Amino acid sequence: MPTPLPPTRTTGPARIDVVGLTASYHGRPAVADVNLRITPHQVTALIGPSGSGKSTLLRCMNGIHLTVPGAAVTGKVLLDDTDIYTGGTNPVEIRQRVGMVFQRPTPFPTMSVRDNVLAGLHLGRRLGRGGHDDLVEQALTRAELWQEVKDRLDTPGGRLSGGQQQRLCIARALAVEPEVLLMDEPCSALGPSSTLAIEDLIKDIKQTYTVVIVTHNLQQAARVADTTAFLTMTGAGEPGRLIEVGPTEHIFSTPRQQATEDYITGKAG
Repeated sequence: MPTPLPPTRTTGPARIDVVGLTASYHGRPAVADVNLRITPHQVTALIGPSGSGKSTLLRCMNGIHLTVPGAAVTGKVLLDDTDIYTGGTNPVEIRQRVGMVFQRPTPFPTMSVRDNVLAGLHLGRRLGRGGHDDLVEQALTRAELWQEVKDRLDTPGGRLSGGQQQRLCIARALAVEPEVLLMDEPCSALGPSSTLAIEDLIKDIKQTYTVVIVTHNLQQAARVADTTAFLTMTGAGEPGRLIEVGPTEHIFSTPRQQATEDYITGKAG
């Protein structure tokens, strides 16, 4: 088995530090022995073949993995040096600080655009009535959707296009002011123009947030990510393992592991 290489360390604290993490379903590990540092204000892409544990690893970063029956975690996920899996942590607070955007747009279809944005406030700060409109505009602006929907705030979220619905979900996540945004294949259900809009958004919001994205699209990882982590299985029925992580340009041009090069060049995966 290739020996995983340590992540490239940069100055400043890690927003998320994954230490010796193994995540399983009904006793069967999906991803094992992961050590990964997520640097603040960067985009980190998780790439690798299907079944390598990318989405499982992502969901471990805010505890959502444990909402699945039979799921378990060993190891640590440190959020600013606090292990989110210790008994004293509040899962609601963790998910406020570490937001999630899923593969398919998940707006509340009959709820208005405005109310979709405000729906997450029960997890975060509460505002007086006068602050709601400002928050809606701010969140939709950050999600690069305000100009398209500012005259349709009472329109049900389900009536927006697929790309608009995904940006609405991003606005809903941003409304509670998370520190980290996890994105699980956010463009897989979208067309090319909507995909480019989401990619532009990802590159923009890293100035304020820390972003971790799972993607099967290697070109997308190359376009948006500062750091790329490659996971793969070492054999049939084996859990996914972190093989290599580093600056995206190095992963795609001069990977240090043969398994990484084989996946990047299409020889494996």
